[in-house]
Formats: sequence, C-alpha cells, structure tokens
Amino acid sequence: MMADDLEGVPAVVRPAVRIICLDSLERVLLLHWRDPVDGRTFWEPPGGGVEEGESEIDAARREMAEETGLPTDSIVGPVVRVQRNSLWAGTRLVAEEPFFVARVGDAAVQPAALTDEEQATMLGFQWWSVEELRTAEVVVEPAQLLHLLAEHVGGVWAPDHEG
Repeated sequence: MMADDLEGVPAVVRPAVRIICLDSLERVLLLHWRDPVDGRTFWEPPGGGVEEGESEIDAARREMAEETGLPTDSIVGPVVRVQRNSLWAGTRLVAEEPFFVARVGDAAVQPAALTDEEQATMLGFQWWSVEELRTAEVVVEPAQLLHLLAEHVGGVWAPDHEG
C-alpha cells in the first residue's frame, strides 16, 4: 500500500531519522524490508524511530550502528528534512524525518543490534550505484530518494553528471 492509498488509515506521528550512507564509489546503502502484515517489500536508507529524550543525531548514530555496524562518526547533517507518510505493520506513520549523510568509505556492513522484528523483516542490504537505482524496478522509500540524492548529495547523483 502506497502513501496515496493511506487516506482512510489513522495516522501515528513517529519521530524518526534516516541516514544516506555513501561508500567510496558513491554508492548508496539501502536496506531491504518485508512488511510483516501485508508482505510488501521495499528498499530504504537505514534509520528508525527517535527514542524518548534522544536527539536526532544520537538517534541517527544509534540506528546506523544497530542496522549497519558502519562507523557513526561519519554522519553529518541533517542535510534535508523529508515529510514521510508510510505504512508499516498495518500502522500509518507520519513525520518530518531528518535525512543525514554518512560517507563511510569501504567499511563493511555488519548489522550489530537488530530487534526481533527487524531480524524477521529485514531481507538484506545492497549498495546501489546511481545507474542501478535509476533503472531498478523495485519500490524505494521515500519515493523521492533519487531527487534527494541529486539535490543534496550531488556529484555522481546529479542528473547532468557525466560518468
């Protein structure tokens, strides 16, 4: 179910953060998820909810460590705030999420502290090149991720980049 189909679903405001992780080849890391209620699969940058009393940057560092094991000192930002309206496990989640950027070089992804729910619903991860992401026939959330990368990361992600 896409955001356009969520009109009748009650909304829950859930403060959350996302991290756009870029490796030395400027590929972006996306996690692959399967919704435990409707079985829908999608790709999304690492991130998650902000806990009570936690700052956004601390939440970004915690989520990045838990979901990827990548070095959290590489996080900068937030670069941009994105209005999100998504469905997860039968709940409509809405929030303005800060998207941070992390340049992690050649560090290996090794999820370190996934919750039971995350272990059951994470299908894996992949580093995506600009060409792969532009031509992939997969669901990516947020839908405007390519635009965010072009606008706020630039370089190989810029639409007029000659690579």
